[in-house]
Amino acid sequence: MNKWVKRTSFVLVSLALIGVATVVVGKAEGERKVARKIALTVAPVTVRADPAAIEQGRYLFTTRGCADCHGANGGGMTVVNEGPMLVISPNITAGANSVTTNYRIEDWVRTVRHGVKPSGNPIMIMPSEDYNRLTDDDMAALIAYTRSLPPVAGSTPVVQLPTAVKVLYAFGVVQDAAEKIDHALPPAQPVAATISVAHGAYVANTCISCHGARMSGGKIPGGPPTWPATANLTPGKGSVMARYPTPEAFIASLQSGRRPDGSAISPVMPINSFKEMNETDLRALYVYLKSLPPVEFGNR
Repeated sequence: MNKWVKRTSFVLVSLALIGVATVVVGKAEGERKVARKIALTVAPVTVRADPAAIEQGRYLFTTRGCADCHGANGGGMTVVNEGPMLVISPNITAGANSVTTNYRIEDWVRTVRHGVKPSGNPIMIMPSEDYNRLTDDDMAALIAYTRSLPPVAGSTPVVQLPTAVKVLYAFGVVQDAAEKIDHALPPAQPVAATISVAHGAYVANTCISCHGARMSGGKIPGGPPTWPATANLTPGKGSVMARYPTPEAFIASLQSGRRPDGSAISPVMPINSFKEMNETDLRALYVYLKSLPPVEFGNR
């Protein structure tokens, strides 16, 4: 009996030591990984400051999640404040504590489209994979609008991640946007803004970071544990799309923040962005989601 107790104790202690070693090594590797340099050459886009370009940029800023994370004024805000996880987004206006004061056009492109800072370090938390497929015209319009924002004094940005997330990041379970993006892909070519699958696919790029590239939903890797799993937007097992037999039902939920049964959609969902989205984009998004092949829930 004593031999079994000793052996069991030895195994448990060994496992505990292995666990501690994994955490220590993983944390250090995660910190090394976020400090890595990514060599990337990007071409600038042609930024115009005419009213049409500024208005298109404003529309993208308010409907593609930029305002949800940086605030309507671009001054930054607390995005996550849950236990050991704290994320305060940067001020992207020209005011005090701005991170974009010295940005050249190519720095904006590198940051937004590729998830890489001008310093060459990866950006944590910002979902650049959602913006990687923006056309050059839309990228330029978004930059033009952001640069036109009145200067405001923002807070110092903070990205404070739990040790567990750093360890998962070290081992590739959690990835930064730069890891998810194929940087060799040329910019997307424009498609007509009509109620079509092609335009819906373009709009749906803004959903990738939460619902996954295959739109099948599941827990967001690295997200706070209190955040619910995102919905499966394909017709596969666990899909929520049966709740929305018509585009009208789909649009009503996105704009109200409530499902057809009256229950509230999680506030993690950027409802404020969808409230600003025009009907063409919303209907095209619905058409695209209805065209997707079935994928089982969580197979991101």
